[in-house]
Amino acid sequence: MFSSSYSPRLSGYGSFSSHSIVAFLALLLSISQASAQSDVITPGKNIEAIGVPPVPASLARELSPYSSVYGLPLAGWDFEKHEILLKGISNTTWISRVSSPGAKALPTLIYLPSNGIYDVYFQPQGKYLAYTRDAGGNETFQLYLYQIGRVQSTMLSDGKSRNTEPVWSNAGDKIIYSSTPVGDSGVNLRLIDPFNPTSDHLIAKSSGSYFKAYDWSPDDRQIVFCDFTSNTSSTLWVIDVASGNKTLISPKSDQPEYYDYPQFSKDGKAIYAVTDHDSDIRRIAHIDLASRKVSYVPSNPKWDVDEFQLSPNGKTLAYVTNEEGVSRLHVFDVSANKELSDPEAPIGVISDLKWNKNSTDLAFNFKSCRTVNDVYSVDVKTGKVELWGKSVTNGVDTDSFSLPELIHWITFDKRSISGFLYRPPAKFKGKRPVIIDIHGGPEEQYRPVFGYEDNYFLNELGVVKIFPNVRGSSGYGKAFLALDNGTRREDAVKDIGSLIDWIKTQPELDADRVMVEGASYGGYLTLSTAYAYSDRIRGAISESGITNLASFVANTEGWRRELQRSEFGDERDPKIKEFLARIAPLNNAQKIKKPLLIIHGQNDPRVPVAEAAALVAATKDRIPVWFILAKDEGHGLVQQNNRNYRLYASILFVKEFLLK
Repeated sequence: MFSSSYSPRLSGYGSFSSHSIVAFLALLLSISQASAQSDVITPGKNIEAIGVPPVPASLARELSPYSSVYGLPLAGWDFEKHEILLKGISNTTWISRVSSPGAKALPTLIYLPSNGIYDVYFQPQGKYLAYTRDAGGNETFQLYLYQIGRVQSTMLSDGKSRNTEPVWSNAGDKIIYSSTPVGDSGVNLRLIDPFNPTSDHLIAKSSGSYFKAYDWSPDDRQIVFCDFTSNTSSTLWVIDVASGNKTLISPKSDQPEYYDYPQFSKDGKAIYAVTDHDSDIRRIAHIDLASRKVSYVPSNPKWDVDEFQLSPNGKTLAYVTNEEGVSRLHVFDVSANKELSDPEAPIGVISDLKWNKNSTDLAFNFKSCRTVNDVYSVDVKTGKVELWGKSVTNGVDTDSFSLPELIHWITFDKRSISGFLYRPPAKFKGKRPVIIDIHGGPEEQYRPVFGYEDNYFLNELGVVKIFPNVRGSSGYGKAFLALDNGTRREDAVKDIGSLIDWIKTQPELDADRVMVEGASYGGYLTLSTAYAYSDRIRGAISESGITNLASFVANTEGWRRELQRSEFGDERDPKIKEFLARIAPLNNAQKIKKPLLIIHGQNDPRVPVAEAAALVAATKDRIPVWFILAKDEGHGLVQQNNRNYRLYASILFVKEFLLK
């Protein structure tokens, strides 16, 4: 987090104190363009735009149809009636009900006027909810209790620590949650009676890793949690609520293994969890708590399991597999130990499975390139699929939006890398310019979901967009996930270089007009591409991008540091530090010869803003550099007015440096 005491060392460019950064920004701001004309959009009060030209008001009008499309995600089933609850989280948070499939949403059931709310968590009895909230994107989340039907909320946490992932007990009288004290490097577990906040106490202390609770046993005497030592390595534990004693449940292994989303069986005698134990892919394990015997449901899946949910009666298990980015919904009969016929769910990305208390109806979110967020249910006995909540399009013909093409190319080491390509409408003739949009993580995956601004670039500017899933992406097995670790970091950049080679072989794509963009780790790959392949691109757009992995790991929040070291390497090791410094975009800034658009939140606790400021300082005198600083944002811009301005600037940047 950027603060008055923050003074990172940035290899190759000395020390940037908070005062020097502010002075530097003020100097640039004083010479930046400004306009008070009514036909120009001015940045909001919390945006400092340096080098960005005036934004014509006509641009907002052009974008209006694309920003008017929205969807309301699934919050769950109503606690009494056979109705669906939908949620909206933006500057305010609200919950609405839908009485039947296809019906209009009923008047708002719950309204929380505060911004910064991350998510809501309903008490099983439906009378209360918990939620977590931060301020200005600083990610110092506090835990609150809200009684449905009332106005005021009660803060349960201390107001200083970082508190996330609350899980209600079955009786609805206790909450376990993850908590990080100020200055601590570990994420602990705390237990609280939310109706008696003074009961809050530490129940499990981490030694530097990340503890995350998932489920209570049916009798509320035990809690299952995961201990994450990296984003791809974790162990499975059960804690006794009364004594605080912890028991390791996952089999011991000499190799890093991954466990996630554990749930108790209905009788409390076993645990189901997603794991890559003894496998390259992630599957569902059934672990008997008495014998520790491990079996798999189903026995031999072909693709990674994204998530699963056991029905309330414990007889049926629904799960989603990730098949090269596309979801498939499956249903397994636990009692008969057999796979049932797959429901005819729509083709896209399925998430957030939620069972009705009848153990027959399963609700889920559905996203696609033409759907922001629809909510469906399926009757697992009959296979009938029904639409409850449909995305609001406000007259926009989203059915005409481009469909993705799954593409593959051969990279430098003869591996096949995949991604999704979107083409503009046929009205755009000739070779089309290309934007390569790189996801973050790195253990994430681009999946074909709705892209607000992407559709503008396709439909209005005639730009082709490619979303690569380079090595290190999830969804392709454990071995592929590890291909970019440590000193193999540059190999992911080479995958982008090979994609640019592939573009040159496609007669309908213009290899002389290629731009790269990405956020967070995607920003790092974007900036690395900008110096490694500077002569082959027109420009680069980085949001919350890392410019030096060594300084990033050293200066990111303490609770994230060990998680990042397992992925990027330990910067305390001189050899690793030298390697990371050698490949850092900041230390190769002189090789960047094409224009940059740099976007960053001042309160970013993950990638400190000094990363961006140092790169701007190192490049601004040689090449066109546009810099947007959002003073009320953290890791990524989330407030709508700030997001709008970022989009306006991105469009102008593309028009100026890619399309001309």
